[in-house]
Amino acid sequence: MTAAHPHDAQIRALYHQFLDGWNRRSGASVAAGFADDGDIIGFDGSHHRGRLSIAADLRAIFGSHQTPAYVGIVRSVRPIAPGVAVLLAHAGMIPPGESDLDPDLHTVHTLVAVDEGGGRWRISLFQSTPAAYHGFPEEREALTEELRGLLAPQ
Repeated sequence: MTAAHPHDAQIRALYHQFLDGWNRRSGASVAAGFADDGDIIGFDGSHHRGRLSIAADLRAIFGSHQTPAYVGIVRSVRPIAPGVAVLLAHAGMIPPGESDLDPDLHTVHTLVAVDEGGGRWRISLFQSTPAAYHGFPEEREALTEELRGLLAPQ
């Protein structure tokens, strides 16, 4: 078993800041957690490179689309090299105007964090991979129920 990362709390906070920025539909807030040369690969395979480009591209997306909101569960944070960590999470999305998750939008989030010095962690890579669970409907339903546990009572 791999030990938790010594900066676990900071790296988890970086992920939650990402989710918060996304849910507020703020390209600048999402991008603020990225390294200058960071990359984001979206659920649809789109690739945005660099903090400034990420901010501009997400600002355009948020301005032209009603994006679903995220809820996420961090599964692990572990070191992969000195000053580098990987966070794995599962997330679900709530479509605009809805109060429940759309299981077709479940995703696995992979976040590679780098220490830019002095304990200042930034996202080097963020990737969202669809979690369709083809052939495993019980796993998809279990994830849906787990994520629903994060939703505020209506």
